[in-house]
Amino acid sequence: MDKKATWDRFYTENRTNIFKNFEWFFGFDAVRDIILPLLHSKSQSTALLQVLDMGCGTSAVGPCIYQQSPFPVHVTCADISPIAVQLMQEHTRTKAVEPQNPHSTLGFLELDCTKLHGHYGSTSLDLIVDKGTTDALLRSKEGRDKASRMLKQCLKVLQRSGSLLQFSDEDPDARMLWLETEGQESGVMLADVGVQEIGELRGVCYYCYQVIPRATAL
Repeated sequence: MDKKATWDRFYTENRTNIFKNFEWFFGFDAVRDIILPLLHSKSQSTALLQVLDMGCGTSAVGPCIYQQSPFPVHVTCADISPIAVQLMQEHTRTKAVEPQNPHSTLGFLELDCTKLHGHYGSTSLDLIVDKGTTDALLRSKEGRDKASRMLKQCLKVLQRSGSLLQFSDEDPDARMLWLETEGQESGVMLADVGVQEIGELRGVCYYCYQVIPRATAL
């Protein structure tokens, strides 16, 4: 699940005449009360908050942030699969959604998220949303190194007051240890890490891991 070709094939095989968002784990409603208050805490008058939905696939999470945020946001939905990006672009063109804040904008981008810093400048993003992307990498034979690189890239491009939100079904004992281990360099912690339980859905317990870069992550 760490290969671009795998995801291209997945989205091609699941392509239908009638577009339907595919949600890993859950939809936006399950995490609205985590994301919107966090944006509120970062909002500054009319300045656009920079939000990245990393590994968006065809999820509605990014468009829902754009649509429902009362604060001005620029939401970028990025995925390594050009098929997923094309599907999202086509759907947005045919079913235009008006944002709650008239200054908000929405964009789609084909991007390998292990190379975020090649596209975004240092400390340029306020919020990165990761719903299942890290999970897919960690559960792949060759994906663990990519997951580690992606985490470090996130810490480079996030504002010092920014946050990475990882939504996952992985137990905190395992994910917190991984984040604390991979979130350091030469023995120096690059981020503060926290966790909160989202709740149980369809018999599975989900968590939100919040990663906030320290000044040493520069």
